[in-house]
Amino acid sequence: MSELKKGSKKLLNAWAFYDWANSVYPLVISSAVFPIFYGALTIIKDEDTGKVLSDTVTFLGYEFNNDSLISYVTAFSFLIVSILSPILSGISDYVGNKEGFMKFFCYLGAASCIGLYWFSLENIVFGMVCYVLGLVGFWGSLVFYNSYLPDIAYPEQQDKISAKGFSMGYIGSVLLLLLNLIMILKYEWFGFENSAPPTRIAFILVGVWWVLFAQYTFKYLPTGTNKGHKVNRSVLMYGFNELKKIWKALKTNRILKRYLTAFFVYSMAVQTIMIAATYFAVEELDWGTQDSTTGLIISILLIQLIAVVGANYTAKLSLKIGNIKALIYVICVWILICGFAYFVTTPMHFYITAASVGLVMGGIQALSRSTYSKLIPEGTEDSASYFSFYDVAEKIGIVIGMFLYGFIAQITGSMRYSILFLVTFFIAGALILSTIKNIKTEETPY
Repeated sequence: MSELKKGSKKLLNAWAFYDWANSVYPLVISSAVFPIFYGALTIIKDEDTGKVLSDTVTFLGYEFNNDSLISYVTAFSFLIVSILSPILSGISDYVGNKEGFMKFFCYLGAASCIGLYWFSLENIVFGMVCYVLGLVGFWGSLVFYNSYLPDIAYPEQQDKISAKGFSMGYIGSVLLLLLNLIMILKYEWFGFENSAPPTRIAFILVGVWWVLFAQYTFKYLPTGTNKGHKVNRSVLMYGFNELKKIWKALKTNRILKRYLTAFFVYSMAVQTIMIAATYFAVEELDWGTQDSTTGLIISILLIQLIAVVGANYTAKLSLKIGNIKALIYVICVWILICGFAYFVTTPMHFYITAASVGLVMGGIQALSRSTYSKLIPEGTEDSASYFSFYDVAEKIGIVIGMFLYGFIAQITGSMRYSILFLVTFFIAGALILSTIKNIKTEETPY
């Protein structure tokens, strides 16, 4: 089959459809079902008052606060991704097999999600290994997925198709989450005695969904931008050499350098909140007589559905006022959300916070990606290396953010102070963005 032309509708839709395929991972595993499942396993509460009696977990012979443990393991996972991505993206650019690497990480992540079916406190090392590899698979595949954007779309198309990808991801993942919710809450309909088996089955469904729907994307995406090279020992350092070259190029590209600095800082806070939000709600909120599982999944569904609207309206806002100004406005909303979250104590408070997060979550992700794509010098062939730099900045930010989040929770005994601390990163990011010349898309990216 001949490759589709850059900018063609079918190619753009095929690229965006990978968001539909893989977004079930961040929703079900990172945000909804797994955090609730993990909390149920690791938190002991008084049945009458709902007060937490114990939240200590033994891992590799050491005792950890359950929130701190998952924060540290998550930070370690992102550290692996940040080390691997420059190596692999550089190889993919050099060898010309971008799609092959994307497939590998897709299948690794999907298989690891299926492995979470066997997660238990008695089998916690195996479970955490699956958790780590699932995260590595998801974010590893995104390195190559994101790097396709300048290859398949023209600058004036990138804001719209980036937002469409996030929107498709939110819709697709919500459909699977609804199925999981029905299975978990109405387990007797499916012949189960309790909600534990369908909760574990949800992890299997994530892996199957991810692999199945990714096939449409893989069918139409081009293999890569270069051909004819073979992997040898020197190529293993090719990715780092490419990053060094890009780092040197940043010295003469002040706008891109400032943008990456700002992105590193504010993304640290965004990603940490998105990863830790459900763990926060499980432990910090007083759910009273209300079923916390139902309440949490409803709030997450609320985030996903509103995020569809938020991503598209943020793209429209960027058309009117420019990308940089739009990002600053969105960051200001995030600052207000963090301030409000510190005082959240009831489910209704959390629903309000969730709705607000949904409004800006998709928008800041989609607009950050498309803004960076526009700032990459025109005619660049090693787009994967540029996006590897972008992804490494994001991942190292998450490593720092999750470590600080877990550390502050460990020493204070409350995640509220961790959330409040993240405000400083949003403020710093907005200040740096304010020094950058605005980008406004009309017929050209500037």
